[in-house]
Amino acid sequence: MAKQIFLNLPVADLPRSMAFFRTLGFSFNAEWTDEHAACMVMGENLFTMLLTRERFQSFTPKPVADAKTCSEVLICLAVDSRAEVDQKVAAALAAGGSVYKDAEDHGFMYAHGFQDLDGHIWELAYMAGQDAA
Repeated sequence: MAKQIFLNLPVADLPRSMAFFRTLGFSFNAEWTDEHAACMVMGENLFTMLLTRERFQSFTPKPVADAKTCSEVLICLAVDSRAEVDQKVAAALAAGGSVYKDAEDHGFMYAHGFQDLDGHIWELAYMAGQDAA
C-alpha cells in the first residue's frame, strides 16, 4: 500500500490558487513550496501539488490539459457532514470557484462540488454512517 498520495495539478496563477485554497481551510507545507510549486496539505499523508503550467509540463511529454474545457481528473474528498459539504462549496463559490452540477442526495451519500479557478473538479461527499477520517 502507498504511504502518501501526491495529486499534481497545473495552475495558471500559483499565488491566486494558493489564496483560493486557503479560503477553503487548506494549509501549505513551506518546505515543498516555491515560485513554481506549492504543496497543499489536505490531510494526514494527503497532498496536492499545485504546479505552474510550465513546471507541470516538465513532468510529462503529453500536452497539459485545460481543465476549463475538458475533464482530466475528478477529485473526491470525503468529509464529516452534509453541512461541511455545503460549507466548502459555498466557500469555493465566494472565492471565485464555480458549480459544475447540482448537489446530489442518494440517501446513503450526499455530494456536491465545485470547479476551482483553473477548472479542476473537486467533489465533496458525506457518506452516512461512515467516518470520513
